[in-house]
Amino acid sequence: MSQFFNAQGLRLAFETRGSGEPLLLIHGYPLTRVIWHPLLASLKGVQAILPDVRGFGESEGAAPGFGMEELAADVNALLDHLQIERAFLAGHSMGGYIALAFARRYPQRVKGLALIASQAAADPPERRAARLETAERIAREGVTFVAESMSQALTPDESLRRLLFTLIARQHPQALIAALHAMAQRPDSLAVLQSGEFPLLLVHGQADSLIPLTRAQEIRAAVPRARLIELPGVGHMPMMEAPQRTAQALQAWIYGDESQNG
Repeated sequence: MSQFFNAQGLRLAFETRGSGEPLLLIHGYPLTRVIWHPLLASLKGVQAILPDVRGFGESEGAAPGFGMEELAADVNALLDHLQIERAFLAGHSMGGYIALAFARRYPQRVKGLALIASQAAADPPERRAARLETAERIAREGVTFVAESMSQALTPDESLRRLLFTLIARQHPQALIAALHAMAQRPDSLAVLQSGEFPLLLVHGQADSLIPLTRAQEIRAAVPRARLIELPGVGHMPMMEAPQRTAQALQAWIYGDESQNG
């Protein structure tokens, strides 16, 4: 059931499921909080908090010009709204960039951080240029071409591709444009992970064609305390392609079960 809170003049949507340790699950681009639904049944002893990033799903949007810091401030406002002092954060793809920005700006509120099919590196110049070109094309043509290409790239699972196409096609063009600009300007965040003392989890599909597994392996090599879970045959959507295994990894990370390490 949707709930709403105000952040920086915007009415943003979220939902909560379960009770226990607070776990904030931040979706990626160009998706919504519903991507997390498949794994919720397998999460026990957790208060799952699922926001729609500004502009996506049921959340109000804003014109381009904000960055990851503003999106992190939205998360901070949600924790204030729920009167939660500290939480575990798990971010998928772009949601990982938001979680990293949150850890940079509000380190005292981070109990643990998980990157799900995400990375710490900033965009190289060619990737940044490609994002901005895509934003310009969306302004001209709308989101259908993004739904077509992204649904194919996100997962090798054909049934999930159809669901993801429908989900992406419903999003507002301005939300995608704003998010692309925010991702293009994000800084490298490896130092945030190296300097932090919070538990760090990396969950990555071995068949991820959007963010290669090597990005997670590079973080693992640079941050010895990181726990890396590699999922064979899984693409960019672990929470939908392997929901039980992803939930188990999150559970072990939160409760310190080393037997789940991989």
